[in-house]
Amino acid sequence: MKPFLLEIGMEEIPARFIPQGIESLKNGLMSLLDDASIDFGEIREFATPRRMAILIEYVSEKQKDRKKEVIGPPKKIAVDEKGDFTKAAEGFAKSQNTDIRSLRVVKTERGEYIAANIEEKGRETKDVLSDLLPKFIASLQFPKSMRWGSGTLRFARPIQWITALFGPDVIPFELDGLKSSNLTNGHRFMSQGALQIKDPFAYPSLLLNNFVIADANERKKIILEEIKKIESTANCKVHEDNELMDTVTFLVEYPTVILGNFDAKYLSLPAELLITVMKSHQKYFSVEDKDGNLLPHFILISNTKAENNDIVKKGAERVLRARLEDAGFYCNEDQKKPLWDYIEKLKEVTFQEKLGSLYEKVKRIAFLCSFFADTLNFQNKEKLLRASMLSKADLVTGIVREFPELQGYMGMVYAKNSGEDKEVASAIYEHYMPRFSGDSLPSSENSAIISLADKIDNIASFFLLGLIPTGSEDPFALKRQAMGIINILQNKDYPFSIDTMIDKALEGIESHASTRNQLKAKILKFFQQRFEGILSEEGYRYDLINAVLTLGNQTIRDIKNRIKIFTAMTETHAFPELLTAAKRVYNILSNIKTGEVKKDILTEPSEKELHDAVLGAGKRLIKTNFNVLFELTDPINLFFNNVLVMDKNPEVKANRLALLSSVKKLFDSLGDFSKVVNTAESKS
Repeated sequence: MKPFLLEIGMEEIPARFIPQGIESLKNGLMSLLDDASIDFGEIREFATPRRMAILIEYVSEKQKDRKKEVIGPPKKIAVDEKGDFTKAAEGFAKSQNTDIRSLRVVKTERGEYIAANIEEKGRETKDVLSDLLPKFIASLQFPKSMRWGSGTLRFARPIQWITALFGPDVIPFELDGLKSSNLTNGHRFMSQGALQIKDPFAYPSLLLNNFVIADANERKKIILEEIKKIESTANCKVHEDNELMDTVTFLVEYPTVILGNFDAKYLSLPAELLITVMKSHQKYFSVEDKDGNLLPHFILISNTKAENNDIVKKGAERVLRARLEDAGFYCNEDQKKPLWDYIEKLKEVTFQEKLGSLYEKVKRIAFLCSFFADTLNFQNKEKLLRASMLSKADLVTGIVREFPELQGYMGMVYAKNSGEDKEVASAIYEHYMPRFSGDSLPSSENSAIISLADKIDNIASFFLLGLIPTGSEDPFALKRQAMGIINILQNKDYPFSIDTMIDKALEGIESHASTRNQLKAKILKFFQQRFEGILSEEGYRYDLINAVLTLGNQTIRDIKNRIKIFTAMTETHAFPELLTAAKRVYNILSNIKTGEVKKDILTEPSEKELHDAVLGAGKRLIKTNFNVLFELTDPINLFFNNVLVMDKNPEVKANRLALLSSVKKLFDSLGDFSKVVNTAESKS
């Protein structure tokens, strides 16, 4: 057993790439070693802006011997009529370096083939890794990759060096003209020259001595401890921001925490604007007093020794001052006219090429809001419609063009300063909620309705354009918006279905009538997939989820109620028999259209009894009393036992099918029973 070290040294990689990159490196190496039948021990990962590295405590020095089955030619050409092997079989045996007598016939999905059991002797680990590592490194994926020089390799950033050690020995290989070695590099400007690694276990300490803290968790710990010291001495609190903390951790190799200052006059700017300027442009933490009010201070994380703090601090303060001046200028210029006056400017900005301008977008939002308000008998419709028209007005202001992440917030600020109603202003901000998983939902009715309108219009619009999310790609965050719609509908318990919302949204974007049904079906399926995930997480059976979601035009409350009732019914001893009876009905009616039941044609006692049972159950079947369906089990079974459905008389046949169709309608009022799994049968 020997330790193994792999380090990929690069030009500075974007902080947001690193967590995914090191995870891919770690998981990929584990899979590579497993697939190669090489045993390994505990893994440590290291990541900085200039490197990603994996140190494995021990790796076996040799592969395990392996046995594998190799499929050869089909039996029909490898074995003759007498059962003897042909020349095709001989050629296969020779290619596998095995005795032809060891070949055997195996059954596969494609038919019968001959196969050989091959025993592979394990190779030296060093040799195996020498072959596999170049391809493995080249296969690593990042959100964005680049090429450099005259090479063909694509990576997050240009690779400067590769360290690959198995014990004290270099694992030799070449990647795009770059040779592996036992050399690494310390801090970019606080360390001099290449560093030789004689022992993989010495890697972390060697880097530390050269001003690189390779372990990201250790860097984060240092940053947090230093921040606490500043909070204590300066009697302040650093604004908590986990996202920014993760970012700065991967921006530095040797962190030093510095407290900087700015002119208190800038505190007159909106708080979120100040925080965003510091965070987005400079990666600085804002500082608050004990009551949460911003103070004229900031925290920066420097990538240098503490002795340089004064120089770094002055530079940071100078840069921040310029940024705050710009923010103040935009803020003042934007407010020289009321927010409402910006609506006209929305006509100059394209929402989507085939869907017109942002102005047309807000008109559609207002159209949907009007419909929702009428459905709900909403009392504050005037405020709602004004807020809907103002919902995107801040997108054409100077400050939001500079800081897009402040959309909604600056609209709220400008609306308040323009004299708009507080409810209107709040709705401009909250209609973007929920913005991410776990985010708050809109608090007011105005906010919730505009949020629904905006999100369903986005989904319908992008589906119309064919910009539909895939398993891995969702550039317009439509999945998140669909989840937002579902969560708002659940929270508010609104009495309209997603079906209805889709219909109205497609009406708003004036989709062509000939394709509208197809488009609606795609969008509805998209929502069903999101809701399936929610219901599955809540512990409901997948087959019951599918059974209920196939029903059209249901509110979220209806769906939840039905699946709860369905679940309770499946837990009764009588359900398996009911399900069997129901499936007999569904099976015979597959792809058959029926008419109305004619009572005077019903002649057999069993069909009359079934008809009476349907009428009786139908009268008593309400949303909370689906248990009356159990009363249909015996009449259905008697009907099938005593009556020939496919009678020679076409009129009798059609009437009996219509009777069964009326039974199916009762089952369908709860869900599609054909999709339900009979657990009693599966257990037997």
